[in-house]
Amino acid sequence: MLERDEELLNSKQVAVILDMSPDTVNEFARKNILPAFKKGKQWRFRKRDISVFFKKQSRDIRDA
Repeated sequence: MLERDEELLNSKQVAVILDMSPDTVNEFARKNILPAFKKGKQWRFRKRDISVFFKKQSRDIRDA
């Protein structure tokens, strides 16, 4: 069984966490802005990677 941080998310779930559209999440994955991998035709995201991305974005905004 996957640990909580190893949990896999789809683009809709990531969109809710990051407050953006699923299309934008998929575009970020395609452009390697968000760490992701393809499972079949759909993007999958590790929850810990999204958490790190979110914290880094928050820090960058705060520091701007």
